[in-house]
Amino acid sequence: MSEQHQRISFRQLLAFFLPLGISASLVTISHVIINSTLARSEHPEIIIASYALPMSILGITERPAVLLRQTCSALVRDRVSFRAMSIVSLYVLGSIFAIGLAISYSPVGPWLFTGVFGADESMIGPMMDVFRILMFVSIFSGIRCLFHGVIISNMRTKWLTIGMGIRLLGMYLVSLYFIHTGVTSGAVGAIIFLVGMVIEAIVSVWEGRSILKRHIPEKKPEHPIVRPAQIFGFYKPLLYSSVIAIIASPSINAFLGKTSDIQLSVAAFAIAASLTTLVTSFFSYIHQIVLNFYRKDAATVVRFAIMVSLVPTLLLALLSYTSVGPWFMEHVMGVNERLMHASLSTLRVFMLLTLIFPWLDFGNGLLMLRSQTKTMVWSQAANVCTTLVVLLSCVLTVPYWNGMVGALAQSLGVVAEASVVWLILRAARRSGLDPAALGPRKTENPTKESSEA
Repeated sequence: MSEQHQRISFRQLLAFFLPLGISASLVTISHVIINSTLARSEHPEIIIASYALPMSILGITERPAVLLRQTCSALVRDRVSFRAMSIVSLYVLGSIFAIGLAISYSPVGPWLFTGVFGADESMIGPMMDVFRILMFVSIFSGIRCLFHGVIISNMRTKWLTIGMGIRLLGMYLVSLYFIHTGVTSGAVGAIIFLVGMVIEAIVSVWEGRSILKRHIPEKKPEHPIVRPAQIFGFYKPLLYSSVIAIIASPSINAFLGKTSDIQLSVAAFAIAASLTTLVTSFFSYIHQIVLNFYRKDAATVVRFAIMVSLVPTLLLALLSYTSVGPWFMEHVMGVNERLMHASLSTLRVFMLLTLIFPWLDFGNGLLMLRSQTKTMVWSQAANVCTTLVVLLSCVLTVPYWNGMVGALAQSLGVVAEASVVWLILRAARRSGLDPAALGPRKTENPTKESSEA
């Protein structure tokens, strides 16, 4: 039976998808372990702040490493393509390491913390100590994501959950050690995070190399990926769109500072955004369902996507419109009544985002399937532009919406991004180039193909 005509069952899709979703959701527990450990110090506010600001920089430097997962999953089908992918990974991780060294051991680091984040001079030393540890997290995260791509494309997704479980256990044991010996600086959180990432990377490398040796052929005759240049053709647009996306988050925080009640706005948005992320993180791997199953059984994949796409909205509705949300915010998060009501109002606006997000991820999966990642730059640009326009409009007209301003801007940004993605897919289908059905284009000149991807 050819790949295009295989029948896929919902059970197979769930067996593939659930471990991915669980591993994504478990990531939040990592930060709970770290923050709860740092909170046990004598000066938790200072310690947590010295850890949180370097973590915000890590969120930027780690992005290129995380993109290796999608790239490897989409393009690696034999050992030849994996070797090309490995060369690209070395370039990416080497660049990340060079940036980390520049931040850690040059005036760039202190300037970032004081000039960009507004930190006190007294905090520079502790924050630099934290980042000098965190810079290695990006490297091991990239190694982890490279082999995650191999594991995912070979349907061994349970190993992502296993790796995350072992990582959490290791982080918890290290946190217990520091709790008993004393938490004296934010570097403790960085050490816990690094140990966890090293553990997950080891598990991923162990299983990924086993798959490469036992299940992946040296060369698939029909697979066109043979050179690093082809990998870069797919990867670079993902990177560019990711860089554009960085603008959105600080912009939202900046505009929230211009609403009627600044502290309430920022706090309500932060709480609602964290809960929304918790809900959507489980469904952030729909693109992998598309990459690995759409060409085999498109109809079943679409039905599966329809089924799971409503779940995040239903979960957010449960938090927003029933007693579950107030109970969770009050007893689990320790939120006072005024902030709770503001957070619930903001959370209700985020329901628009949860309704659209799964289909944005589905559409991005179709674009990656066709190696049309270049178009993601335009869709991400539409997201950021829409977000900025909505922020400005709301601040000028309805500043009393407070945290809802940020939620509406972020949600409409996702709507704009999804609209561009699906307009591109519709245009491709009308022109006779179905991005989903055809898969990566084949060509007699792979190098030329990479320049067009």
